Formats: sequence, structure tokens, C-alpha cells
Amino acid sequence: MVELKEVELKKDKSVFDQISEHDHEKVVFCHDKETGLKAIIGIHNTVLGPTLGGTRMWSYASEAEALDDVLRLSRGMTYKAAISGLNLGGGKAVIIGDAKKDKNEALLRKFGRFVKNLNGAYITAEDVGMTTKDMEYIKMETDHVSGLPESMGGGGDPSPVTAYGTYMGMKAAAKRAFGSDSLAGKKISVQGVGHVGGYLVELLAKENAEIFITDIYEDRLQEVSKKYNAKVVSMDEIYDLDVDIYSPCALGGTINDNTLSRLKCQVIAGCANNQLRDENVHGPALIEKGIVYAPDFLINAGGLINVYSELIGYNRESAYAQTERIYGYTLDIFNLAEQEGIHNQAAAIEMAKKRIESIGKVRSTF
Repeated sequence: MVELKEVELKKDKSVFDQISEHDHEKVVFCHDKETGLKAIIGIHNTVLGPTLGGTRMWSYASEAEALDDVLRLSRGMTYKAAISGLNLGGGKAVIIGDAKKDKNEALLRKFGRFVKNLNGAYITAEDVGMTTKDMEYIKMETDHVSGLPESMGGGGDPSPVTAYGTYMGMKAAAKRAFGSDSLAGKKISVQGVGHVGGYLVELLAKENAEIFITDIYEDRLQEVSKKYNAKVVSMDEIYDLDVDIYSPCALGGTINDNTLSRLKCQVIAGCANNQLRDENVHGPALIEKGIVYAPDFLINAGGLINVYSELIGYNRESAYAQTERIYGYTLDIFNLAEQEGIHNQAAAIEMAKKRIESIGKVRSTF
């Protein structure tokens, strides 16, 4: 039932070169002809514990694009768990397909079988294109799943907690840039108002921010606009707005060579993963533009904190309390970056790597 499909190479790099580039421990290609399943599971690092990360279902333009996404996402999960103080490694999965057309019970349960075969090295959860109901189907085939409905003893949809952590990180970045963490009256553009982005808009509306939104789904866009009095703009226009804060909450890579020159904000703080197309290029570029960047894997860690709490005994209040600490962690990263003369993303990665290295020394003794 398992096939290694011929994967289009990223430029001149082989699949193994790409895996080695990000120091992954394991990458699993999953294929099932009967259900149409095409998925990739990336296991980046297990020093701190088993990997936990959501499964994303997306219509990728190519298998190479899907591979690149899962490698970047799983690496980010390693840093996210480490910097949040969780005893987890970094993993992620992507299913290639249209979530609105191709997703069904059989496909999800088959994916669950592949997760089961990893014997606990990877624990899946909800991500883009997936729901708590989908986790129920996967749970039918494996116990290595989190983000389950409350009726099954889980924490339910982690999106509100992810949004809350992003909100905390945004307020910390506002304090750094403007001298106050109040978002009242601030012009904020939110790119993507799905599960997490929608909850973030709700929090911003409660603080009386002036909100601009965009999304690929028109029905969702109009719903959020009407509910929170947010102004709708086009997908491309979002980069040209004269706003205080730009909040990328869709897919990654939106901060790149094409968009950086157009951004007029003073703060970037959003819940999307891998916002910097190339962190070594665009991280320093943000400093040159005078933009305060809140590291993505730090401020969007609320969802991971929430699903992790299911593994140790779920408590909603505790999950929110731990997520609220993102505010202080974000300020710590800003201070570290300034002290060492590096960009904020690099400082966050450095802090995460230090924890992995220190705990690795502890676990080297048997």
C-alpha cells in the first residue's frame, strides 16, 4: 500500500538533500491508491519528546511544494515546542488535495493507519483544511492524535488558543514599537480569516482596532466583515495598506522579495507559520526597514500548548494561562536580539536550540 512517488526536485537538490538541509530525522511518504491518499509526514527532532504537529490539507501546485512545506513546518514545530517549554519534538504532516472536495472518512482513516505505523513518534492534530471532526476519523485508526472534540475528552478546536497567543505576541510587539501595548485605534491588516484569523479579528475588534481583512474564501470574508465591522480588501491590496500592524494568518512565505518593499507597517505579528520566505535574508531586511517582527513559531504556539495539554490532562484555564506567557517570551526575544545584534527570528531560534541542546545532555545518560 505504500509507494514512494517520484518527487519533483527543488531546483537541483535531491529529496535527501532537502531533508538533510533542515536536519530532519525522518520523512515518510504515504500513498494509497484506493482512497486517493497522498501525504507526507515530517519528523524533525525528537530530543525533547515525541513529535506533535497538525496535519494540513492543501491543493499544492506540485509534490515538491508539498515536501518543502512539510519540511519547513515540522522544523518550525521543533522550535515552537522548545521555546514554549513543552516536552515535545517537532513534526508535521501534509495531505495533498482539496479539503472541500477530496476529503472523506476513508481517506482520513487510511492516513490514521500511516500515523499508527510510526508507533508514537508522530502525534497528529488539526491544521489548515482540517477540523476536529476529521480528528475523530483519524482517532478510529490510531491513538496518536490530539485536538479531539470535548465530547471525547479533548480540548476541542485549538484555534481560539492559537489566536490568543498571537494576540499576546502582537501586543508585546506593539509595546516595543509604539511604547504601549494598547491596540485601540491601531490600523491592523489581517491576511486570512479562517479558524485562527477569525478569532484574532474578534480579539482585535474588542480592543477597538481598525481592521482590514482579506481571504481567498469570499463567503468567509463577508461573514467576518459583517460581524466585526472589518473593511474588506483584495488579496494583493493587503500589502500596500498604510497600517500600523500587518498580521499574516494564512499560508507562509508572504514576507518575501516581492512584498517587503510594499509593506508600510511598523509591526508584523501573525499566526501563519514560516512567514519569512528566507529567514536569513528577510529577517535582517525587516530590521533595515524598522519593522518589529514577532517570531511566528513563538506567538502562534497557543494551539500546540492546547493540544499538548490533552496529553497530560486537559485543563482549558491552564492552557490559556501558559499561552498568556507568550507576551513575556516575546519581549525577552526582542531584548536578546538587540543584545546580540541579530534579527528576532534568529534570536528565537537560538533560544529554542539552547533548550534542545541542554535537555539533550540530560537525556544522554541512561
